[in-house]
Amino acid sequence: MVDNVFMYAVVVFLTSLAISFVSMGIQQRVISREQIIEWQKEINAWNEEKKIATKLGDKKLLAKLKRREKRILQIQSRMFKKQMTVIFLNLTIFIGVWQVLIFYLGNKTVAYLPFSIPFITGSPPYPLNLFYWYVICSMTSTTIVSRILGVPMGFGVQTQTK
Repeated sequence: MVDNVFMYAVVVFLTSLAISFVSMGIQQRVISREQIIEWQKEINAWNEEKKIATKLGDKKLLAKLKRREKRILQIQSRMFKKQMTVIFLNLTIFIGVWQVLIFYLGNKTVAYLPFSIPFITGSPPYPLNLFYWYVICSMTSTTIVSRILGVPMGFGVQTQTK
């Protein structure tokens, strides 16, 4: 690689952009948003019924809800398993790519911060290493890719049982 800070910055940004596309692609393939929304509605309805039954002290309704609890726990387990699959695949890809970046760019300056941050940095331009530049690029590229693909930036799922 050419020893050029601008090229390093571009390579790191393009790498984070590619990882964002792959990550969201994996998420879309593994997790069906429609299925998750359907399951979430069922879980929320069950939680509301349980809350009402508990508040009213309705033992008959609580017994009925207890019988449905196994299904709710199975749904939560499936949702958790899908989320963990996505996280594992993304983490594996990230670690592999990160190792390559560290090998080539290690402790080199890959970008410059054009302004100073009071009490943290000195006078501009402030050199950034791979870690800090990648964090900035990753946040930016994830936002860009999520808007391009129309994917929310998270699972948007709550799996807690009350």
